[in-house]
Amino acid sequence: MSGGTSLFIGIGTVVNVATVLVGSVLGVLVGHRLSHRTRDLVTDAIGLVTLLIAISSALAVGDHTLSDAVGDSAPILIVLGAMLIGGIVGSLLRIEQRLEGFGAWMQRRFDRGEGQSTFVEGFVSASMVFCVGPLTFLGALSDGLGRGADQLFLKAVLDGFTSIAFAASFGWGVAASALVILVVQGSMTAVGAVLGDVLPDAHVIALGATGGVMLIGVALRLLKLKQVAVADLLPALIVAPLLVQLLVVIRN
Repeated sequence: MSGGTSLFIGIGTVVNVATVLVGSVLGVLVGHRLSHRTRDLVTDAIGLVTLLIAISSALAVGDHTLSDAVGDSAPILIVLGAMLIGGIVGSLLRIEQRLEGFGAWMQRRFDRGEGQSTFVEGFVSASMVFCVGPLTFLGALSDGLGRGADQLFLKAVLDGFTSIAFAASFGWGVAASALVILVVQGSMTAVGAVLGDVLPDAHVIALGATGGVMLIGVALRLLKLKQVAVADLLPALIVAPLLVQLLVVIRN
């Protein structure tokens, strides 16, 4: 994590929300000037880059720090177990359905003539891309610990550019995802501020690898290959570190 300092704890999330809102406005303003084919191509490009980032994150499962803590054969099983358990929990909690329902409610409240399906797809896809990944959690924890918001500033720049392209294709649903960023990253920042640095490196790596696998699901959605219910998998980000801790206790 960064060793710098911030103006105040939480500034990283504030900047991130601002860049997404600004990017969404720019995307909507220029979106009508782009052909449907161009917008689809932009979405495909985002999907491919998301897939690249996802694979890079998922490959962290081979990190020696994790294998040293839980054993050479355990890391992939940890990610698998986290995805299965997290998916079952998320499905029972109907997270994906609730998130889509919230997006539909936002669309009805702020409808400006675009289709509900487009608004919801933009809201859900953007929320998942912006909030599922190592930078979201590691950056927010670092900011909460007072170690600086450098990682979130980097994420804010990336999200800003991505939101321009997203909003050009999906419209105002992308702007609504700023609320999810505020809640998710704000919560993680608060956790960092209250609990301190309690998450060992092995646990962080497992969380990041699991997030990377989930991002592959987001990429598949963006590329229109498979509508993976990624939101229902979110509990896996909590399960992964818990499984690491369980194996560490057993091994000791």
